[in-house]
Amino acid sequence: MVLGVDLRSNCDRLLASACEEADRRACPLVVVHGWSLPPVFSYAPVLDPGVEKEMADGLETTLSELLRPWEKKYPRLAVDARIVIGQPAIQILDAASGAALDVVGRRIRRPALGARIGPITHAVMHHATSPVAVVAHD
Repeated sequence: MVLGVDLRSNCDRLLASACEEADRRACPLVVVHGWSLPPVFSYAPVLDPGVEKEMADGLETTLSELLRPWEKKYPRLAVDARIVIGQPAIQILDAASGAALDVVGRRIRRPALGARIGPITHAVMHHATSPVAVVAHD
C-alpha cells in the first residue's frame, strides 16, 4: 500500500485508515511526502548544496515523528517512509506502481458548491493503476 501525506496538515485520520488497512491486509505501507524547494531558495542549491539536504533532513525528522505513534500502535506493520523531491502526485504515483491500494487525503472544507478534492488527490484518482482510497481529514 502507498499513502501520500502532507506534513503541513493534520494526517491522523489518514494515517489511522491507512495503517489499519495495511495491518489488516498484512502488507507493507509506503508513506510518501513529495516536496520541492520553495521559490525563494531557487538558487540556493547552486550557492550552497547543503541547503537542500538540510531541508530534506528536517522533513525526514518530521515524518519520523509523525509515524512513531502509529508504528507503536501497529508493531507488525512494515513502514517505509520516503521524503522525495518532486511534484507530490507524481511521486505518489511512482511509488504506487504495483501497489494493492493507494491512499490519499481530502481536507474537510465546507464550500458553497459541495465537496471538492485537491489537485494531488485528483491526479492520483485519475492516473493510478491500482484502487484509490480517498480519506477525508482535517
